[in-house]
Order: sequence, then structure tokens, then C-alpha cells
Amino acid sequence: MNQLIEGLSALASIEVVLCLLLGLGLGLLVGMFPGITATMAVALASGFTLTLDPVPGLCVLLTIYVAANFGDRVPSILINTPGTPASIATTLDGYPMAKQGKAGLALTMSAFVTAGGVLLSMVIFIAAAVPIATIARDYFRSPELFALVVFGLTVMIGIASNSVLKGLIAGVIGLLIGSVGLYSATGDQRFTFGISELSGSEGVSFLAVIIGLFGVTELFDQMLTHSKSQIKPISALGRWWPNKAEFRSSLKPFAVSSGVGLVAGLVPAAGGDIAGLIGWDRVRRMSKHPKSFGKGNLEGVVAADTASSATLGGSLTTTMALGIPGDSVMAVMIGSMLIWGLNPGPQLFTTRPDLVVTMAAIMIIAVVLSLIASIVRMKGMVKLLDTPNHYLWPTILLFCMLGTYATTNSIFTVVTMLVFGVVGVVLKRVGIPAGPVVLGLLLGPIAEENLARTLVLQQGRGFFEVWSPIALAFLALAAISLIVPMLRRRKGSTLEQKVADELAQAETSALDSYNEKQENTK
Repeated sequence: MNQLIEGLSALASIEVVLCLLLGLGLGLLVGMFPGITATMAVALASGFTLTLDPVPGLCVLLTIYVAANFGDRVPSILINTPGTPASIATTLDGYPMAKQGKAGLALTMSAFVTAGGVLLSMVIFIAAAVPIATIARDYFRSPELFALVVFGLTVMIGIASNSVLKGLIAGVIGLLIGSVGLYSATGDQRFTFGISELSGSEGVSFLAVIIGLFGVTELFDQMLTHSKSQIKPISALGRWWPNKAEFRSSLKPFAVSSGVGLVAGLVPAAGGDIAGLIGWDRVRRMSKHPKSFGKGNLEGVVAADTASSATLGGSLTTTMALGIPGDSVMAVMIGSMLIWGLNPGPQLFTTRPDLVVTMAAIMIIAVVLSLIASIVRMKGMVKLLDTPNHYLWPTILLFCMLGTYATTNSIFTVVTMLVFGVVGVVLKRVGIPAGPVVLGLLLGPIAEENLARTLVLQQGRGFFEVWSPIALAFLALAAISLIVPMLRRRKGSTLEQKVADELAQAETSALDSYNEKQENTK
């Protein structure tokens, strides 16, 4: 009870309230502007929050994380462009509904189910995080921790790209970057090339890498590929509030998709984009009218947004209980927490149980605030979609540079960020994902340290005396997570390809219908 009171009382300050409101505004804006992802925003904000105490800093970062999941539905529905990857599936039925004059209904229902999905996922965090952390603390030694880290890395590699080979290349790049600097076990300098800024225990600045790969890369890529959009936001929003029949018809897709999202959230690196597509596809298959999906079915919007938002609590669970980031945002979060002197993982629940309560409360408060803002200020938010991107680029680049400089007060760190921004563009052009690079950088030193300890334990002892069934099971799962994607891709098209076919068919049908109406008008 004392831990609960301490965790909640930490939020009772004006500074925390201001940080919550700041994170809310940033998160909604980030979601609304296509191309500015939640990972990019959290990485950028991390540079400025490091001067804050952990609780106010977490208020900003976690609220951005939550609010971006509300804001990103707006461009998906109104201009058929996902605000963040998590809202890809929302475009399938959201935009067709908007073209039918039901944009307001789609936006309102999206906000409600997004709030419901996140709140349900927080129940998982509250119920499962402590037992998982307890098991990990009591039964996980160096071999188990090494195997767990390998499993988390291979899952990201297996699903982050259409090519397992490219995912492996990304993971290896991350591991190599993570090996730069001082090796704590022996005190040796590795790959520093005489550069004093790389000779510390951190080596290459983690925040410089993630801001470069997720922020500057996206910025440079937009500058290189930008073309003036011919799509104007749909202004005829129609009615906003769903009726009783629409609420009732949404209950089943909400239940099915929330289950999909809760499970996907517990899988490292699965993410809201994959969960949303799977949830939409599952509900479509179970529907009595599957052909209406992709043509403006409210159940499709409910399914997509519920599944993608329900991953947040599961992602937070694996991050806090095991120290394995559930998605790219959580990878950034771990980096920030390490700088604050907090180590996500089983020991966090022993050393700072009050902080775990605080984080759960922040997430729940952020959901309530985001829902209210989405309903009350939705019409005003829609007008922001007309803002040209070229007005945003110099502002974002300036904040990237200032945020990176604030972490170390070193120009070298800013140069590192810009270099990785260019490297990220090259990787993106050749189809190598950034996620495994960051995960390799983050988890590589942890894996190396635990492997070194395991090899010391192995001396003079039998193999099965050191490597427990738990460790071997995680290594087996790691191998399976690489093999299964390759087998699936050999069999045929992936789920994403199938959904793309459905969308193309729906768009063609909608275009034919529009042309027919135009001819009748003439």
C-alpha cells in the first residue's frame, strides 16, 4: 500500500501537470503530421527531458507515446495517409468512410476504441508485470538473460523487414556500433580509432544514434522524396456521435481485436502496425459481410484501432519486467531511463516499485486526457492538416540538433547524429530496417556481458549444469523466430500484401463508383 501511495503522490505537483500537458500537445501534433513518428518524437524529446527528474521526464515521454496513438488516426481517415505506422490499417476503412461523409463518426469511434484498447492493455501491465518480473528475478541468471536478449533481437530481425537477411545485417550493424568504446570486463578500448569522444563507457551516443536514425533520417527522406500532395483533407465531417446500433455492432470487433493487440503487445517488436493489420483481417474473416471491409465499414475502423492501441500495455510490460523493448519507442525509453540511472528489468520492481505505479498512472491519465482532447478539439486539429511540410522541416531539424547537443554539450554528438541521419537514408534506400540496428546497439552490451559471465561459469562444468531448460528454450525460440518468417515468405504473399490487395480493390471500386456518379450527373 505504501508503494501505491508513494507512486501516486509523485504525480501531485505543478511540474508533473505541465509535463503531462506538454506531452499531450506534442503527441497529438506528432500523430497528426504524417511522417513524424512517435519514435522520432520521443527520441527528440529525450534530449530535453534528461535535465528533468525521472517522473516529470517520463510524463512527457509516455504521454507523447499515448497521445500519438490518438492523433495519428486523423490523417489516416481524412487524407488516406497514416500519421504513424500504427494507423496503417485505419486507412482501409477510415478513408472510405470519410468519402461517404462519415468522417466525424469514424474519428469519434476511433478515439473511443483507442482509449479502450490502451486501458485494457494497462490491465495486462498491472496484472502481469510483477509476476513476470518475479519469475525473471528468481530464475534468470546469466545464461537465461543472454538467451532472452538473443530471442528479443531475433524476433525484431524476423519481422522488421521482408528479408530476414536484411534484418540480420541491421542487427549486426547495431551490435558493431554497440561494441565501440570501453569494454567494462577488461578495460580495453575497442574501435575508438584514437577519438577521445568514443573512449568512454557509452562509446557512440545512444541518443545521437536514435535521433539520427528515427528523426533526421525521416526528415532527409521527406526532403528528397517530397512532392506536393494532390489530396485535400475531407472537410465534410458529417455527424460525430455513433448511435446505439453502431455501438452494439462494434462490441464484437472490439473484443476480438483487443485480444489480438494484447497478445501482439507482449511479443517484442511486434508493434501496433502489425497488430492493426492482423486485427482488421481477423474481424473481416469473422464478419457476416466480409466484402464490405475496405469500403467504409465502421467495424473495420474499430478492429484496426483497437488492435494497434492494445499493444501499448504489453510493450510496456516486456520493457519494464524483462528489460527487452517491446517496440522502437520503448527502446528509446530504455535509453533515457539508463541515463537517469534507472535499469528497466526485474530489479526495477525491487528497487523502485513506486516508479512502476507512477508509470501505470501516467499512462492511464494520458489516455483520459487524449480522449478528451480528441473529442473536444477534433475540428481544430483537422485544420492543421493543411500545414505545408516544408514549414516543419527546419523546425524539426533545429530541435534535433539542440536536443542532441543538450545530452552531452558536445558538437561531436551533433555530428554523430547527422552522420547517422545520412546512414539511415542509405539503409532505408536498400531496405535495411532501423529497428534491429537500435535494438542491437541497446541489447548488444547486455548480451555480451551475460555471455562472458556464462562462459566463466561453464569452465570445468557440464553443459547442462550451466544452460538450463529455460535458456535452451529461449534459444530454440530465437531460431524459430528466424526460420518461420523465411518459410512463410516462401509459401506466398504475406498478410501485408493481402491487405494491400484488398485496399487496391476497394480503391478501384470506390473510383468506379465515383466515375459512375459523375457520368450520371452529366
